[in-house]
Amino acid sequence: MTSLDIFSSTATGLGAGLALIVAIGAQNAFVLRQGIRGEHVGQVVLICMLSDIVLIAAGILGIGAVITAAPVIVVAIRLAGAAFLLAYGVLAAKRALKPGVLTADGQQGSLSLKAALITAVTLTWLNPHVYLDTVLLLGTLANQHGDLRWWFGIGAALGSVLWFSALGFGARFLRPVFARPGAWRVLDALIALVMLFLGAKMALGG
Repeated sequence: MTSLDIFSSTATGLGAGLALIVAIGAQNAFVLRQGIRGEHVGQVVLICMLSDIVLIAAGILGIGAVITAAPVIVVAIRLAGAAFLLAYGVLAAKRALKPGVLTADGQQGSLSLKAALITAVTLTWLNPHVYLDTVLLLGTLANQHGDLRWWFGIGAALGSVLWFSALGFGARFLRPVFARPGAWRVLDALIALVMLFLGAKMALGG
């Protein structure tokens, strides 16, 4: 095992992790919204990063084989996740159609820290695709690297750390755009579409 081998496996893991995580999805949409609002950003980002690290480690340890052997677990997660996404999508749609009471900066009432953390955990752990991506796919790819599998995992975990940090804390640069209430209505409408689409797709087994 050379330094070049370690670097190669880590870089491969980083690329694979970013390729899977950088996509429009319920979790990323929520992190983006919290980042723009500047609301509990550090805690939400930390939850998402730690969740990915735990799931990637589980995949390397072989937990993916257990999930494959018991598909009923994935079905239960899929149905629960679909229900949550649909409910969240409906709430986002209501915010877009009827903004209600806005604060001085054009935003609606804030989420409490507890509500934000519960939402972040739910959007992560009730998404069956996260198990397919992190536990099964990244776990399988990591174990193809033999003794270097944990270096691959470190690279994949680093991808999550970089992405969620950039998404959550970088979103503040969009705040001038969202100084107007109308911009928040557009964002909530887009989030509603994403959540409802993913929820319906998940409910139908897609």
